[in-house]
Amino acid sequence: MGLTGARWRKSSRSSGNGGDCVEVADNLPGVVAVRDSKNPSGPALTFTPAAWRTFVGQVAERA
Repeated sequence: MGLTGARWRKSSRSSGNGGDCVEVADNLPGVVAVRDSKNPSGPALTFTPAAWRTFVGQVAERA
């Protein structure tokens, strides 16, 4: 699966000092991609939109 055209955005919880950050691209049809902002040319994890919503919901419950 290619991620050409992905518009990456940093987590709203990321700090501006180059710390541990993730970036998410949710503009592609049928997939949400996640990558390490320190290695933008490295691998990305991909999820279905439903799986990503479940993950984010579970994280929010624990925050």
